[in-house]
Amino acid sequence: MKEFWTGLSLTELIALQDEISRHIRAKFERKLALVFTDVVGSTAYFSRFGDTAGRALCQRHLNILDRAVATLQGRVVDTAGDGAFSVFPTVERATEAMIALQQGILGDNREVGEDHRLSVRVGIHWNNVLSDGKIVTGDAVHVAARVASTADAGEIHLSQDAVSALPPHVRVNTRSLGPHPLKGVPAPLDIFRLDWLDPNLFPRFIRVNETQQELLLPDQDVVTFGRLAVHEGKRANDVVLAHPDEDSARRIGRWHFKIRRAPDGLLLSPVSRAPTVVDGRSVQPGEEARVRSGSIVRVSDVLTLTFHAAQADQSTLILA
Repeated sequence: MKEFWTGLSLTELIALQDEISRHIRAKFERKLALVFTDVVGSTAYFSRFGDTAGRALCQRHLNILDRAVATLQGRVVDTAGDGAFSVFPTVERATEAMIALQQGILGDNREVGEDHRLSVRVGIHWNNVLSDGKIVTGDAVHVAARVASTADAGEIHLSQDAVSALPPHVRVNTRSLGPHPLKGVPAPLDIFRLDWLDPNLFPRFIRVNETQQELLLPDQDVVTFGRLAVHEGKRANDVVLAHPDEDSARRIGRWHFKIRRAPDGLLLSPVSRAPTVVDGRSVQPGEEARVRSGSIVRVSDVLTLTFHAAQADQSTLILA
């Protein structure tokens, strides 16, 4: 065998290399939906709660992922650190599994305290890779990982190739985030976000009737509302409630209420004993009320908040 190789010229070796590459592609190349999932905030969590709790957090991610992947012809290829790499035969299957993952996380988070909530970001890409049924390799794997890096907690991001492979009834739920420069990728890549939450059950915008302001509801599991902006040098509330009249403003609780995201919708619970009325019903601390698109929340009889799925006026939008 050694004599065979040493007897070949450079031109012959290059030709042989090309021939081997063609055979490898013919036998092992296939298109797959490539999915990366990462636990958000894991480094800080490990630092605060220690290795045992940190590993438990990451294992919760893997347990929920395994259940989501198994039912949709997917396969977890690799797990390392706080992330996982999975593949699916189609992008539609991948998106279904990742929606199931995010919904599973919402349900799982109901069983733990706020400090121990799990948040995962997702990136999906669709392209050719080399795979023997176990190993999956190729430049597209690197691109998929970079797509995931553009997402925030609870988000599912897709590349243009992935979106183009979706059927129309799923593609309509994606929105362009524009081109993103990605490390190790020669040109900026168009990134899309999948709006996986039902907008009727999970409204994204709040209109303050008294000020005509539009507030964007932060995309997180728990959102706090109140008049206090800063407390002991730290942000006090995710959404600061203000009123142009000082006397009216003081009637709003410093920490007035919070909204948590459950698997089947948003639930509001008062923190302050100041009045909170949801869709005509007074809600007391310790109680919860469902908030959906069209819900009206009265705060201390001075503010009226209307929750809705679509943004009414770009000019008055305020990012909370």
